[in-house]
Amino acid sequence: MNLIGTEIKPFRAMAYVNGQFQHVSDEDLRGRWSVVFFYPADFTFVCPTELADLAEHYERFQKLGAEIYAVSTDTHYTHKAWHDTSPTIARVRFPMVGDPAGVLARAFGVLNEAEGLAERGSFIIDPQGRIQVVEITASGIGRDARELLRKLEAAQYVAAHPGEVCPAGWQQGAPTLAPSAELVGKL
Repeated sequence: MNLIGTEIKPFRAMAYVNGQFQHVSDEDLRGRWSVVFFYPADFTFVCPTELADLAEHYERFQKLGAEIYAVSTDTHYTHKAWHDTSPTIARVRFPMVGDPAGVLARAFGVLNEAEGLAERGSFIIDPQGRIQVVEITASGIGRDARELLRKLEAAQYVAAHPGEVCPAGWQQGAPTLAPSAELVGKL
């Protein structure tokens, strides 16, 4: 199922963030750019490297007006325990959302029903609540926060500049393209 351009489904979940438990809902993802970052499980191997990478770049996501929501099928209590015991995860300042029933993972199409775990899925959501970027990788393949940032910048640029598109490898400030008949066959 193609989720690009679709609106996020209503949800309500509990998250662990900055020493507190808090409610998170689809309404929190509206009005600003959001990154929903699914990962299989707490206390594992590739997952902490990904969350540490996001934590290292979190300030840059925030400067772009985006919030990160890390989601696994663990509970918010498990997120707290992991945060309190792992020096790597202790650096995480963005919400760690619990999805023990797999409601969010199912809504985003990343629940591995046989295992009850989320696949590695990254979603960039615009301020209107529409999904603009989807990336899903196999469980053994970690993602890169810098590439996710690049995609966020490209999504924001395209949203702010109708009629322009960002070519492969585009970086902030680089030339874009304006699709037209004159470009056909010339790239």
